[in-house]
Amino acid sequence: MNSTLIDPRDSLERQNEKLLLIAQSLMQRVEQKTEQSGFAYQQFERAALLESQVRERTRDLERTLDLLQDSNARLEIVSTEREIARSNLTEAIEAIDDGFALFDPEDKLVLFNSRFCQDLIDVETKLFEGLSFKEYVNMISQSETLSLPVEQTPSDWVADRLAHHGDDHVAYKISLSGQRWVQISEHRTDRGATVVLQTDVSDIVYLERQERARLRDRQAKTLQATLDHLNQGVCIFNRHQVLVGWNKNMNLLLNLPDRRKATEYKFGSLLDHLSSELEFQRKFSAEKFSNWANKTTKRKPIFFEVTRKPDQIFSIFCQEMPDRGFVISITDVTAERAAAHVLSQMNEQLELRVEERTRELGIALAEAERANASKSRFVAAASHDLLQPLSAAKLFLSSLAENSDAASHEIIGKTETALQAVEQIIEALLDISKLDAGKAVFDVKPVRLSEIFEPLYNELSLTAAEKGIHLSLIDSSLIVVSDPAYLRRILQNLLTNAIRYTEKGRVVFGVRRNGTSARIEIWDTGSGIAEQDHHLIFQEFKQIGTSQKNTGLGLGLAIVERACAGLEHQLGLWSELGTGSCFSLNVPISNKALLAPETEHETQETEGNISGLVVILVENESRLRTAMAKILTGLGVEVLAASDANQALEIIEEIDLIPDAFLLDYRLGSGQTGTELYEYISTTHHPVPTAIISADRTSELRAECKRLGINFLPKPINTTQLRSFLDSLNVLRT
Repeated sequence: MNSTLIDPRDSLERQNEKLLLIAQSLMQRVEQKTEQSGFAYQQFERAALLESQVRERTRDLERTLDLLQDSNARLEIVSTEREIARSNLTEAIEAIDDGFALFDPEDKLVLFNSRFCQDLIDVETKLFEGLSFKEYVNMISQSETLSLPVEQTPSDWVADRLAHHGDDHVAYKISLSGQRWVQISEHRTDRGATVVLQTDVSDIVYLERQERARLRDRQAKTLQATLDHLNQGVCIFNRHQVLVGWNKNMNLLLNLPDRRKATEYKFGSLLDHLSSELEFQRKFSAEKFSNWANKTTKRKPIFFEVTRKPDQIFSIFCQEMPDRGFVISITDVTAERAAAHVLSQMNEQLELRVEERTRELGIALAEAERANASKSRFVAAASHDLLQPLSAAKLFLSSLAENSDAASHEIIGKTETALQAVEQIIEALLDISKLDAGKAVFDVKPVRLSEIFEPLYNELSLTAAEKGIHLSLIDSSLIVVSDPAYLRRILQNLLTNAIRYTEKGRVVFGVRRNGTSARIEIWDTGSGIAEQDHHLIFQEFKQIGTSQKNTGLGLGLAIVERACAGLEHQLGLWSELGTGSCFSLNVPISNKALLAPETEHETQETEGNISGLVVILVENESRLRTAMAKILTGLGVEVLAASDANQALEIIEEIDLIPDAFLLDYRLGSGQTGTELYEYISTTHHPVPTAIISADRTSELRAECKRLGINFLPKPINTTQLRSFLDSLNVLRT
C-alpha cells in the first residue's frame, strides 16, 4: 500500500501529511461502523499498527536526512582542505630551487614547477598536464639547447633513457650549449609514479675541471720528482718519437740537451748519441733498436746491455705505453756485474764445499737409515716380547672366565677389552715400523669389495649402535686390485675413527665409480676438522680436538696414509667444522673376474666334542705355555707341554705315540724354529695337523706356513681361533 499512496520523491513534510490523512480517514471509518463485530475490532488494531509503522518510518527518514546533511558538510570541509593542500603543494614545489615534475603511474605529467626545463627553452613552452614521459624525453632529445657527444645520436640517447626508466633511481648529466650542465634525477615512488628533478650543476662541473687541471699539474710535478729520485735514467717519448720527459739521472748518464732546447729532440738523435758513445753487446745492434721503435704494430718489451769505455756497463729496458709512445730506462750495472764476477768465483768455491758437504750428509744419511732400521728392529722385537705375556694374560682370563661367577664376568670382560686395546696398539706399532722401514710386503691381487665391506659392517654396526649412531653401508660387487689385508685395515681404521669422533647422526660408507677406479668414501656427521689441521691428523701420535671420550695414540690415520702410499691408493679428505668429514681412497678396478671360491664344506662346521684329543704344545715362554695348557685342559684336551724341540721329541719317543696335533711356537730358542721341527717330524714319522704360534706376522712366515700346509695362529692367542683349529681336528678324527 505504501508504494502506491506515498511517493518516495515527495519531501518528508508531504509524506507526513499524506500519512496523517490516511490515519484520520481510517479512524473515521472505524468510528462510523455500527456493527459490533470482531471484524471492526481487527480493523482498529490494524489501523493502530499502521500508525506505529508510519511513526517509525518518519523517524528513519528524519535520521537519514540528518546524516545526509552531515555528509554534505563534511564533504565541503574535505574539498576545502584539498584545495588548501594543493595550493600548499604548488607553493612548495615552486619554492624548490631545482626543476620539479611528477608523472603518474601511467607516465602522464600531472604536476611541475616553473623551473622545470627552464634551461631548455624550446621544451619549456611545450609542457602541459597529460604529457607522456616518452614525449617528454623525445622533446629533450630534439632540443636545440642539448649538446650530445659526437658518437651519440638523439635516438640513441632516447633509447638509453627509456631503457633505465623502470629503475628505482636514475641520475645522469646532460650537456647544454654555452658550457652549461644539468643533472637529472628520476625516482620511482611506491605507487609507481616518477619524480623528476633537474639541477643546474654548471658551477660544480667547472670547479671539478679546474681541480682536475690542478691535479694533473700536481701529478706531473710529482711524477717528475719521482723520476728524479730513481736510480735509473728514464726518458719518455710520445707516439711521434719526440722526447717529452726525462729525469736527472738520464742527464748524468747521457748528457741530454737543456730542457728548453729539447722540445723537438727525437729518438733518432738519442740513437745517434748512443751509437757514438756506447758499444752494443750480445748481438743487439743500433739498427735493431731503431726497427723496434719504428714498428707500426704492438711492440714487445726489450732488454739489452751496452758498454761505455773504459769499463762502464749500462742495462737498457724499453717498453711501449698505451698511447704508442715508449719509455726507455738505463741502469748503471757496472758494480752489479763486478759483484756477479766475484760471486761466480765464490760459487765455484761453494760448489766444492757443497760436494764435500754432500758426502758428509750421505754418510750422516746412511747412519740415520741404520738408526731407523735399528729402531724398526727394536720395535718389532719389543712388540714380539710384549705379545708373549699378553697372550698368556688373555689365555689366563679365558680360563678364569669358565670358572667364575656372574659378578666376575664383567670385570673379566673389561680386562679382556683393555688387553685387546693393548694388542691393537702393539699391532699399530708393528705396522708403522714395517711401513717406515719399507719392509711391508703387499700381496696385491683382485679382491671383491663386498668381501671386505660386509664383515666390517657386521663388526662395527654394534659399536656404532651403542653410541646411538646409525652405520649405513652402500655395498658393491666391484672387484678391485689391492692387498685385501691392508685394504681391510685401512677401512677399519677410517670407520673406527668416524664412529669414535661422531657424537650423533650417522656414518655412511660405500663406493662410487671414478673412471677406471673405485672411490671408497666414509662420511660422518662429526665435529669436522679445521683446514689447517688436515696435514696434522696423519702424523703419528697427533690427535686434533680429542676429549676424554676419544683417547688413543693417534696411530690409525698414520697407518692409513703410509699403507695408501705403499699401495698407490690416492687418499683424500674433505671436512667442514660443525658439519662432518669424508675420507676417500681411489682403488683401481680389476679387469679380470674372480673365480668362484671353492666350497670347503657343504654344511657349516659346528663346534664338536674335542675331548680326548692329544696335543703336544711346544712353547719356550713358561707363562704362555702354562696358560695355553690350562685353556686346552679346560676344553678336555690332553696336553703334553714341552719347552723346546728336543723335549718334544723326547716326549714322542717316551710315549711312543704320535699326537693328534702339534701347537708349535715359531721361535723355540737356540736358533730352532717351529717350522723346522714340523718338517723333521713329518720326515721321520708322517705329517700331523699343526699350527704355528707366533707374534711374527710377516708375509714370509705366512707364506712358509702355506707352503707346508699348516695353520698360523698369531699372538696374542685368540681363544676362538684356537678352538676353531681344534674343531677342525675333531672333524678329521671323526
